[in-house]
Amino acid sequence: MPHQPEESRPVTEPRPPRPSGSHDLPVPPALDAFMRTGWAKAPLPAGVPVPAHALTPARRARVAARFPGERLVIPAGAPAVRSHGTDHRFRPHTGYAWLTGLTGDDQAGHVLVLEPDGDARHEAVLYVRPGSPRTGHEFHRDRRHGEFWVGRRPGPAETAARTGIRSEHRDAWDKLLTGTQPPTRVLTGVDPSVDAWLGDARRMPAVRSAPAGLDAVIDELRLVKDSWEQGQLQHAVDATAAGFEDVVRSLPQAVADPRGERRVEGVFALRARLEGNGPGFPTVAAAGDHACVLRRTRNDGPLEPGRLLLLDAGVETDSLYTADITRTLPLSGTFTPVQRTVYELVLAAQDAGIAALRPGARFHDFHEAAMRVIAEGLYDWGVLAMPVDEALAPENGFHRRYTLCAGGHMLGMDVHDCARARVGIYPDGALEPGQVLTVGPGLYLRPDDETLPRPLRGNGVRIEDDLVITQDGARLMSSALPRTPDDVEAWMAGLLDG
Repeated sequence: MPHQPEESRPVTEPRPPRPSGSHDLPVPPALDAFMRTGWAKAPLPAGVPVPAHALTPARRARVAARFPGERLVIPAGAPAVRSHGTDHRFRPHTGYAWLTGLTGDDQAGHVLVLEPDGDARHEAVLYVRPGSPRTGHEFHRDRRHGEFWVGRRPGPAETAARTGIRSEHRDAWDKLLTGTQPPTRVLTGVDPSVDAWLGDARRMPAVRSAPAGLDAVIDELRLVKDSWEQGQLQHAVDATAAGFEDVVRSLPQAVADPRGERRVEGVFALRARLEGNGPGFPTVAAAGDHACVLRRTRNDGPLEPGRLLLLDAGVETDSLYTADITRTLPLSGTFTPVQRTVYELVLAAQDAGIAALRPGARFHDFHEAAMRVIAEGLYDWGVLAMPVDEALAPENGFHRRYTLCAGGHMLGMDVHDCARARVGIYPDGALEPGQVLTVGPGLYLRPDDETLPRPLRGNGVRIEDDLVITQDGARLMSSALPRTPDDVEAWMAGLLDG
């Protein structure tokens, strides 16, 4: 187009200013006014109680009883920035979700307060940030909270109907600072705005001594799962087993893909999103040498026929309970003799760990039982040059070069559940009926480890299952998935032939 002389260019009105640092289109005053009018009243969704509605009052009472006379503040959390203009998908803090039953991504910015009432009791109050009024500009201009952008957010009346907890607008928060102030204990590190607002020592009385911090108490009380929680975990396990079957069926396509690990991750993620909230943790889909890296989640490598695929994954339910299962699969459909040898040693270690599970046993007992089997196998292979007891001694631990991490952990709403409990209660405590945990020993025989015979190098094997402690032992929740090498081969053949 030829250059147009300055004097002949059409005169246009100046554009409304664009916000600095934003790619959004500017909103002129006329459009802003237009966006505030002409909206029908949005109907409230049915006030169906949250699934854990009947369980949460007792949970809150147990926590409050540990801190008589103190105000307890438990935030849901704030959105975390992923990149400019986008946030990670929001998941409320586990303690908040456990105490309220609210698990959705619409809980960002909400806060639970357990307020002492002066009679050794506490009243629960939820401070919520509802959707913005359609008469204001936040409705259509706030990318994080505006209803036009993120959908409808629950208000106080709806939240109270769903939870049975008295609920108020977050703007009513300031009244907490009026009148006589009780000692206040905050679940810190969850919502920066709450930390800043309540963390000023000049505004809040000092917290009295207590047997443990608020985060530790919540985690300790969550250690034993009731029957409803066990049911949620079983659902997560069953959905995870279905996801593993999906992966096996997809292996022919994944092997043909230059980044087959990504296909495996994606296939499992589809099942996790269809049957739950999504994966409970970043999926490990590690093939070949990658299986020797404990938590490799890049998942960008190929699946080479004749190598192993280590798949560590779990579905998180909508109630935020997650499974955690690992299987190591031969990509050719059958284990080579060396792969079978490594696999059978790991399986024997897992069997020994499972056999050690019972009420009253120390949490560490199952790990130590599994590690003894691992050390004995490494000694028999000539990998460990010293007697087993010497290798296992705390001052040595040389077997750990090939296995390194603990052989399992508690499981629940967090994949590594209740990790803030005091050490004497977990992990140094005793097992109780209702606790759910994983047993998942592994051997990671790295390709660059010159202490290993060459045929062993480059084989990574982990077998991890989920179990619940019973009155006289433990029940394998993930029994739908095969564990022995013969059963794994038959299972894969059946799925691939189908």
